[in-house]
Amino acid sequence: MEKSNKYAWTWRIKEEYIAEYVEMHLNPWPEVLEEHSIAGIRNYSIFQDGSLFFYCFECDDVEKAFAYIARSEVCGRWNAITSKMVEGSFDINKVEPIQRMTKIFYLK
Repeated sequence: MEKSNKYAWTWRIKEEYIAEYVEMHLNPWPEVLEEHSIAGIRNYSIFQDGSLFFYCFECDDVEKAFAYIARSEVCGRWNAITSKMVEGSFDINKVEPIQRMTKIFYLK
């Protein structure tokens, strides 16, 4: 399959933080949205199934985008709040901060 500019992963949110996590994403900080756009992230969606959240977005250079987000002061403040809510690694500075899912099908 050809290289894709679409990325997806799942995270579990700790039960005690689900309502707060959802509320933050229903009313995201405009500065965080702007930083993601500047980083080159687009068509970003999050879906919820109980405590399991599915994330997908498009980006032409994901390594560059993640490096930009890692340097962003406003994203750092956002991540400081949300990182305690996620089960598993949230550290954007790690080589693999998320375990990306492999795309196996796409209908044009």
